[in-house]
Amino acid sequence: MLQHHHIRTIGLLALVFALLGATGVRANEPVAHGILFFSPTCPHCHVVLDEVLPPLQARYGDQLAIAVIDVSQPAGQELYQAAVMAFQVTQERSGVPALIFGDQYLVGSIEIPQMLPILIDAALAAGGNTWPALPGFTPPAPAELQAPTAQATSPFQRDPLGNGIAVVMLVIMILSLFVVGIVRRSPLAQPLTAWRIQAVPALALVGMVVASYLAYVEVSGAAAVCGPVGDCNTVQQSEYAKLFGIPVGLLGIVGYTAILLAWAVSQYGSKSAMPQAATAMRVMIFGGMLFSTYLTFLEPFVIGATCAWCVASSAIMTALLWVTTARGKVAPAVRGRPRHGQVVR
Repeated sequence: MLQHHHIRTIGLLALVFALLGATGVRANEPVAHGILFFSPTCPHCHVVLDEVLPPLQARYGDQLAIAVIDVSQPAGQELYQAAVMAFQVTQERSGVPALIFGDQYLVGSIEIPQMLPILIDAALAAGGNTWPALPGFTPPAPAELQAPTAQATSPFQRDPLGNGIAVVMLVIMILSLFVVGIVRRSPLAQPLTAWRIQAVPALALVGMVVASYLAYVEVSGAAAVCGPVGDCNTVQQSEYAKLFGIPVGLLGIVGYTAILLAWAVSQYGSKSAMPQAATAMRVMIFGGMLFSTYLTFLEPFVIGATCAWCVASSAIMTALLWVTTARGKVAPAVRGRPRHGQVVR
């Protein structure tokens, strides 16, 4: 009996030492650390959060520690700006999702899935890495490392109030295009009344101010002043803030400048150039209206966030469209004598 007792005691001690040894090995396992910046209203961020990180976390377990920072919060935006400064991020690589891993700065829902597994394996093979040295960053506790759960919501539902305003603006723009482009079909060379002529440069100058501010935000990476409604920073940090690598704000400056130049030539140019400039001005305004309608559609239904400055620019383009559309039509000939250019108002 005593011999059996000793055997059982030795077995229990062996099990305890085995468990302690396993715990020690687990505690000494290398860990790969990284920081992910995201926005709740960013579709590409949700690709990384919902489709990229969970499989990697399941694969590496406690050996992978990713701190998730929400840039829509003031503290998160401050950390993001610190990261932009520390890594000297260019305008072309600004925006979220962005991930810091060691001395690497990854951006987007394509680069992060491609490079992160390779970097994790390299870090673990080298014995792990430390948290990135980012000013103001405090390493989170293990319980805080779990990524935000996926929100099964449509882009519109991420900001119903702000996106609702964008939808109202979108409906107004579509109706305006339909009425002006199809119902009225006002001749491009039809003359305008004095107040309409004066309103064009005023509206274009206001539009240029709005576009200049957006261009400043896009080029500098500074946080936009958006007001109580909407999320301008999410819109400006999305991939749709650029067209062929050019910030949309800069394109807006070019567009409004071209409208102003065409207006000036139509009023003060030579007699031969005046009608051509007036026609070009209306064509540019109609084209700008189409482009603004497309951008306004993206905000509530693709990006899931609305920029108040962008809505203001859309409203200005809509006003320009109506201002440059003469009310009325060219009158028919009266008593057999045509009156060229007579306008019925």
